[in-house]
Amino acid sequence: MICCYKLLKFYGMPIDYSKYSKDWKLRSKFIRFFRAKNRCEVCGAENYKQHPITGSKVILTVAHLDHDIKNNSFFNLKAMCQRCHLRYDSKHHAETRRKKRIDKRQTIINF
Repeated sequence: MICCYKLLKFYGMPIDYSKYSKDWKLRSKFIRFFRAKNRCEVCGAENYKQHPITGSKVILTVAHLDHDIKNNSFFNLKAMCQRCHLRYDSKHHAETRRKKRIDKRQTIINF
């Protein structure tokens, strides 16, 4: 079984799982396999099967809906395929990149 943290680690994403709750593995498994019944809670794509739209293999991940990794309430977590997770996070990622660019410019100006 490939968990989202192993998948992300495999692809080299800089994620520090020491910041996650100690019961993260259990919560993640519960969300993906029990509550979501091994399917994306957004589009219904089945875990480990071919995605109906992209054709790629589906690996379910668990998204923090408020983007706060410390908020592990079951109401804040949702099982998503890669496509839905990336789409859900796209605005947040764009805003984070924008803030980093602004911070970088301010650092250069103040230097």
